[in-house]
Parts: sequence; C-alpha cells; structure tokens
Amino acid sequence: MANYNTLFLDVNKWSLAVDTSGNIAVASPPYSQAQDAASAIRLWQNKLYYDKSAGIPYAGILGSIPNIPLLKSYMVAQARTVPGVVKAVCFISSISNRGISGQVQITNELGQTAAAGF
Repeated sequence: MANYNTLFLDVNKWSLAVDTSGNIAVASPPYSQAQDAASAIRLWQNKLYYDKSAGIPYAGILGSIPNIPLLKSYMVAQARTVPGVVKAVCFISSISNRGISGQVQITNELGQTAAAGF
C-alpha cells in the first residue's frame, strides 16, 4: 500500500485545519482513508465536475422517505472507492429535514481500522 495521506479536515466544519506549527494539517492512514470515505459518501451523483458517474444516485433517496438499507448500500459502495479500503460499514445516526449524519468505519488492506463522521 502506498503512503496515502490527505489534507486533514476539521471534523466540525469539514474544512481545512492547521497543525501545531501553523501548517495545513495532513492526515495519514488509516484515518485519511476513513476521512476520504466520508467525503465520498457526501457526494451526490452528477455533482463531481470531472466524473459525473461518481456519487450516490438521487433516485429513491431525495424527495422521499429514504430506503435505509438502499442508502447504506450506496454509502458502503462509495466508501469502497477509496484506494486501499477493503471493507466499510456505515451507521446513520440522524435523518432530518435536509440532512443525513452518521459514521463510516473502514478497514484497509493492511487490516487497520478507522472511523470518520459524515
């Protein structure tokens, strides 16, 4: 497995954060993979500029009471698109007016586990 680092995102704001030296913070595996899986879960199909096929499809989710098992299967499929992720489990903690929140737990190809909220 290659060293899979990514920019660390503040868990409350989902935006860039700084480290103790004032530099842009970087996350390392396995957390970087969990964070990227959470980002992939946040993507709706047709919204990624350079790949319109990526993301969770709208059909059966938006505009109606979502089918929870279907939604979770889409989330797991999105999490598994992250390089090195071999297993993902999604937990939905809240579905409100226009939002879904929860947690994705991943296992990478080295057997390491990590979790990130979405």
